[in-house]
Amino acid sequence: MEMKTNLGHKSGTTVEKGTYWDLANGQRIDVEQEGILNGEASATYYRIPTGIMLIAGPVIGLFYVISLPFIAIATVATLAAGKVVNGLLSLVGTSLSFEWRPLEAYLAGKKKSKKESKKESK
Repeated sequence: MEMKTNLGHKSGTTVEKGTYWDLANGQRIDVEQEGILNGEASATYYRIPTGIMLIAGPVIGLFYVISLPFIAIATVATLAAGKVVNGLLSLVGTSLSFEWRPLEAYLAGKKKSKKESKKESK
């Protein structure tokens, strides 16, 4: 009883010789002769020929190298925009604040500076 999805093979099914990959976690199973795929019950394995994997490696690397400058520019732009927005929000917050602290009670009045207390005592 072979359970085959549209493109992949479920774990526990009988498959022919080849290399099978679980793309969800990167696990690779090499089957030397016709045999059963071992692994998690919910895993789906895809048979990908070695030649395609050898070609795909450099192509993926080339895509990464080409996109790396754009990733760096986007990272710097995001960090700079975050600094500007945080600075503006801080500026707006300090200009709107009126120093009200509801948890502090000045029942005896605010503390007077030394200059003010000397003037009042004279």
